[in-house]
Amino acid sequence: MVTMENRLGLGFVRQPKSVLFGPGQRRQLPLTVKGIAKHALIVTDERMATTPEFAAMVASVRDAGVIVSVYDRALPDLPRSNILEAVALFAGKGIDATVGIGGGSVMDLAKSLAVVLANGGDVRDYYGEFKVPGPALPIVTVPTTGGTGAEVTSIAVIFDDDANVKMAITDAYLEPHAAIIDPELTLTCPPGLTAATAADALSHLIEAFTARPKNPTPEELATKIYVGKNRITDMFCAKGLALMNAGLKRVVQTPSDLAARSDVMFAAYCAGMAINTTGTAAAHAIQGPIAGLSHTPHGFGVGALLPYVMRFNLPYCTAEFAEIGRLLGVADGAQTELEQAHAGIARVEAMLAEVGAPLDLKAIGVKPEHFAQIAKQSMLAARLVLNNPGPMSEAAVSALLARGYAADRSWWTQP
Repeated sequence: MVTMENRLGLGFVRQPKSVLFGPGQRRQLPLTVKGIAKHALIVTDERMATTPEFAAMVASVRDAGVIVSVYDRALPDLPRSNILEAVALFAGKGIDATVGIGGGSVMDLAKSLAVVLANGGDVRDYYGEFKVPGPALPIVTVPTTGGTGAEVTSIAVIFDDDANVKMAITDAYLEPHAAIIDPELTLTCPPGLTAATAADALSHLIEAFTARPKNPTPEELATKIYVGKNRITDMFCAKGLALMNAGLKRVVQTPSDLAARSDVMFAAYCAGMAINTTGTAAAHAIQGPIAGLSHTPHGFGVGALLPYVMRFNLPYCTAEFAEIGRLLGVADGAQTELEQAHAGIARVEAMLAEVGAPLDLKAIGVKPEHFAQIAKQSMLAARLVLNNPGPMSEAAVSALLARGYAADRSWWTQP
């Protein structure tokens, strides 16, 4: 039987060696890179590469005496072919650190290249948990969106475009040396991307707060990345949810609001710190195969699933959803625990709606004829399935998809 009790009273997180947060703090980048590298590979995408902010960061690192190579062809949903191309260009060139300046896929590319350039082989050699045989190159992350949390996580998600499936490298060696989080870099983030990444961060906070506490053994703490929710991850989730509640609507309505940008970016950092230990759960497990069928942004994909995943999990973590209701200011002790939980879930849905995220699966291209395939493939994300408080099966996922397709957000007790 699933238990939501942290019997050990455990508190545990993995984290970068240093985290620097604040408007304008990208000025620390040259000093950070100079301390770890003689020849840095800076990774970004085509849009970011054209910005004056990127040009200034590259120039500042060069002015610090570091040789800089740039790879500016990072693609969304990081295809394996992207990694193969970059490795072919830079293997054997003396690269001794990678810097990812961009969104989650850019930072995951920087992590993947740090692993392959240091250890050789094909990135496929490292899919899975603790498959990296030795240290990666030092990694510096500079996020330009407020959502993925990739700046602080020890995971790189890769779309294997030959196998048509999302895979991941999950290893403590991927933990960045430094994360430099500057909300000013999100001011030019397009509205749609702002909304999608914020929906992703919100889903991270919900899934981390309602993940299973696994009460790990010392051996499991040393050999597993995802060891369950605990006191420290809950602390990050609580702070992140409060900031999202205050800033999410503002950042979409007024993109130039730096205070709102800062709140959402700090919330995304909090979410990254939490999921680095808890992992994500059903919404992300199910969204993976949906990504192979739909070109909907990842954040909108998990956001569309979240209302139905929350209802599926509600019987198994009612107390946690009630606490979410209190954290979001929509529930109080005069209500029953279930009423508080309903209020918390409804507020999360309202927050998604405020940023224009779709709230049903039909809107993201899912069709009934896809249900069986999605359900079967979602069960292959074993680590995420095991994180989920509600027991998942192909039948349960298919039924959940049917609820989501019908936009049925009544208070059903089983899909």
